[in-house]
Amino acid sequence: MLRTLITNIGELTTNIGVPGDPCGTIRDGAVLIEGGRIAWVGSAGDPELLGLGRIPSVGAQDARPSGGIAPRTGPSGGIAPQTGPGGGIAPQTGAGGGIAPQTGVGGGDAQAAAAIEIVDAGGRAVIPGFVDSHTHLVFGGDRAEEFEARMSGTPYAAGGIRGTVAATRAANDDELRRRLAGFVAEARALGTTTLEIKTGYGLTVQDEQRLARLAAEVTPEVTFLGGHVVPDEYADRRDEYVELVCGAMLDACAPHARWIDVFCEAGAFTPEESRRILAAGIARGLDARVHGNQLGPGEGARIAAALGAASVDHCTFLDDADVAALAASGTVATLLPGVEFSTRQPYPDARRLIDAGVTVALASDCNPGSSFTTSMPLVVALAVREMGMTSAEAVWAATAGGARALRRDDIGVIAPGTRADLALLDAPSRMHLAYRPGVPLVVSVWKDGVLS
Repeated sequence: MLRTLITNIGELTTNIGVPGDPCGTIRDGAVLIEGGRIAWVGSAGDPELLGLGRIPSVGAQDARPSGGIAPRTGPSGGIAPQTGPGGGIAPQTGAGGGIAPQTGVGGGDAQAAAAIEIVDAGGRAVIPGFVDSHTHLVFGGDRAEEFEARMSGTPYAAGGIRGTVAATRAANDDELRRRLAGFVAEARALGTTTLEIKTGYGLTVQDEQRLARLAAEVTPEVTFLGGHVVPDEYADRRDEYVELVCGAMLDACAPHARWIDVFCEAGAFTPEESRRILAAGIARGLDARVHGNQLGPGEGARIAAALGAASVDHCTFLDDADVAALAASGTVATLLPGVEFSTRQPYPDARRLIDAGVTVALASDCNPGSSFTTSMPLVVALAVREMGMTSAEAVWAATAGGARALRRDDIGVIAPGTRADLALLDAPSRMHLAYRPGVPLVVSVWKDGVLS
């Protein structure tokens, strides 16, 4: 089994927090990948790591900003671990979950002969792959004219979703699949290794089912959002549409989905309708998440907290009771600053939430109407500039926070046993994601240990 050692990492963000450093920063760090998982994390000078010098290497490589990983030749072309007293990498239990398999010369002849691919990070920073826990990536058409109107002063309203519904219904599966693949590749190049994808632009049984099916082709984190808006054909029959969402539509989508969501907002669904939709999904075996408190004050956050939802997303307009309910429940507040950038609404106050003990995640909300971006680095920069977050808090929220919003403990952190989802930055520190907005700093991405 080929193993990959990334070493000479100037700043390694593990997200295994220590007092005063929620990012669990390791300077001059190294990471060993084996079988798609993290096998070892520590200092590049650790005696256990130095023991890898006794194992055959397939050659050192250099992580170059111009195009990811480029081979280097010759004995001086990279980091060559020296033989040391550690004798290999010992199993590690840690906050990241699980015990790493024994590696190194002590693990038997087969393991001793296993080659190690060595990647020289060149003093650059490595972070966990971004976890984008809120997207709407399966759709037809766009709404550029709506964006232009907003920039001229027209306020955002939920009703624009219906335009995307019409375009999505008109698109065939191949068109939707092709666009989805493009968005996934775009996000991956920007450092995102996990995506949640919602339905919600079909709003018929057949169309919602196909959106869920297409999303499931690229991610296990599929959310059924039949409760997005009431489609035009049900404008005078709201109760019938809610019944459809809770019945035949849910039955068709649930086999492809993990989550149930609802847009609890003026112009979308009332609190009573939202509770009914969420309860039906929970009864069907799906976990809950909520769109809430985006366009004005409302009950979305408190409904999410009361139901034990994994996350309530947007959270632009929260009162003290909402914040207290979230802090007490453990429901994650997922903030979507790309929406405020695109709609010119007020940004949510992340500082208030963090200081109150609420877990905060950041996500892109990539959709054609209110936040047409797949860039989690942009989201991090906006959170730091506009929402009172430090760069460390923002990177944590965009990685470990997103994992919490998806109730995952195998992503968003770099620790033994977790998935080897990593992003290498062409920068000495994660701080540069906010310090250098708009600059393509992600130069290499590993998903399940595979360079992509």
